[in-house]
Amino acid sequence: MTPPSRLSALGNQLIDIHIRLREQLADLRDGRVPAADLRVHCAAFCTAVTRHHTAEDADVFATLAAEYPELTPVLDELRADHRIVADALVRVRESPSPQELDTLAALLETHFTYEERKLVDALNRLTSDKDVELQLD
Repeated sequence: MTPPSRLSALGNQLIDIHIRLREQLADLRDGRVPAADLRVHCAAFCTAVTRHHTAEDADVFATLAAEYPELTPVLDELRADHRIVADALVRVRESPSPQELDTLAALLETHFTYEERKLVDALNRLTSDKDVELQLD
């Protein structure tokens, strides 16, 4: 029996990353971060989301498109989502208001749910010769 590769559960890693990002955003929205620290924590969160999406756009999606060309329309939609989320992240960095955080949360929840539903199985089927990495921070 072959031991599991580094990529054998990449789809599961994606779900784990999304869970952590959801939890961090919930902390920001629920007032668990002191008001004096909110801007710093929002900047850190925004950076984590940006790095995650940049890694997907630059690496993960290209690998998936090569292996599963039928996913190309989905990957194009997800890239478009990344641009919309990036705009929302700029607004949160500038003014981490409850309204901006709520908007970001709604965008991310929709995006994460769609991405998980469409990509987890394909990610989990990638073989160890594919050099892709998901990033959180």
